[in-house]
Amino acid sequence: MPRSPLGALNGRRVLVTGASGAFGSASLQVLRHLGAEAVGLDRKPDDAGRVLACDVTDEDAVRRAVGAATERLGGLDRLIHFAGVGPAVDLGAMPDQCVREALEVNLLGTWRVTAAALPALLADRGRVVVTASLLAGLPLPFAGAYTVSKRAVTAYADALRAEYGTHIGVTTVHPGYVDTPIHDDSRAAGVSLDGLVPAERLRDTVLAVLRAAAAPRPARDVASTALGSAALRLTRHAPGLVDRVAAVEIADLVREGRLAGGEIARGLHERHGVPMPPG
Repeated sequence: MPRSPLGALNGRRVLVTGASGAFGSASLQVLRHLGAEAVGLDRKPDDAGRVLACDVTDEDAVRRAVGAATERLGGLDRLIHFAGVGPAVDLGAMPDQCVREALEVNLLGTWRVTAAALPALLADRGRVVVTASLLAGLPLPFAGAYTVSKRAVTAYADALRAEYGTHIGVTTVHPGYVDTPIHDDSRAAGVSLDGLVPAERLRDTVLAVLRAAAAPRPARDVASTALGSAALRLTRHAPGLVDRVAAVEIADLVREGRLAGGEIARGLHERHGVPMPPG
């Protein structure tokens, strides 16, 4: 019987950020099932000590937590990034705390943890797997802070690859829309993407990330599904076409009243000359 490609993670020493979230907790479970030595970082630690307390916006906390994790693991073979937030914002408004948090967590949190882990990764010729998003190249209304931060994360991974890629692997994974609590803010604001874009399963992202971590040679960029791969190629090679299609789709959504659940959408409706529905 052929060995699973994920079997290469057996015995690997793995650090996972956002480890108490949907993607991170599922990945830790699979990693341990595969025989990997895995430790997580999250603002919400667990009682068993498998997930260490760490706020990725705090440099001192990152240094302490990454140091404790690598000491416990005895080195580091893989660093997997899942920590992220997704606020609903109007790009026409001044950047607020939600915008700053998106940049601090999604971009600078990834940067801080990677920087703290680099000595161990370099010593063991390890690999970094960065979770970006298809929204980095396919922007949607009110996801601007998330989109900007994930585009920046993609650029960070590319720059890291150029500067350190001779000694460590760097892969960027681009999931699509997955129904997880990261969308709670947009739901609360009444501008949820639920049902507006093709949904992927949580397992699609988890498996894409773990396959990237297990592969003999690190891929540069991967998506979670075949449809996601097509979307990734389109956003990379035909951005102007993507812009035109997105403009048409957004106008249609506004006319259909599918982005009218909260006050944040009022300006969008006014720009399109479509009254907000009552209620």
